[in-house]
Amino acid sequence: MSTWKRDFASGLIVLAPLLVLLLVVRWIYLHIASIPLIDALQPDAIPAPLEPVSRVVIAIAVLSTLVLAVGYFMRTTLGRLAEAKVDDAINRIPALRVVYNASKLAAETAISGTDELQNPVYLETWPGIRMTAFRTGKKTRDGKIVLFMPTAPNITTGFVIEVEPERVEDTGESVEEGMTRILSAGFGESAHQIPVEEERPPADDGPEDHRPGVGQPGKAAGERPEGDGGTSTGDADGSTGTSGS
Repeated sequence: MSTWKRDFASGLIVLAPLLVLLLVVRWIYLHIASIPLIDALQPDAIPAPLEPVSRVVIAIAVLSTLVLAVGYFMRTTLGRLAEAKVDDAINRIPALRVVYNASKLAAETAISGTDELQNPVYLETWPGIRMTAFRTGKKTRDGKIVLFMPTAPNITTGFVIEVEPERVEDTGESVEEGMTRILSAGFGESAHQIPVEEERPPADDGPEDHRPGVGQPGKAAGERPEGDGGTSTGDADGSTGTSGS
């Protein structure tokens, strides 16, 4: 790879995540600032240049208060009964229950951290080919373990696999290392991976030494190797080449 291509790739690796992060922050800011409730809570004494910032602060404060209030309510018996009634009502709707249950499970997994997501394992999907999956800590009725195999680089999609316990092999990695490899589409480095270096020709054996008609270094083009049994003097008939008088 040439120098400018390597520099361009290095700069793209650094700037691309920052641009994506800025786009996400901008999207969140626009949606928070456009909440209709913010207009009613916006004080009149705030100067116009500071209104966008104050709208975001007010929205975050209102959202945090609402989340804490609902969380405190869920700790009570009445809150648990209300949650069960909501779950039962939504689960009666065929299409909406899939989205609701998937969103609830994703939120529970994200908030609880990686404690529920077990260490990554290797699964041989085809002969000689293995893929990275994660234990879910669940088992089927017939004793098979349940694995989740995410796709790369989008880990929000994947496959739920039920396999025999003896078919999986522990990777010896942490969840963060396995996720890093998947999110980076295999380009991420970890302590268990061996770096791959480009193969270079030896210093004393240049490419010109392999061209047709070029002998080995230090030898003449017409010189024969030692010990080949041939002679370099004499006529074709084997005589020594001395003439009689």
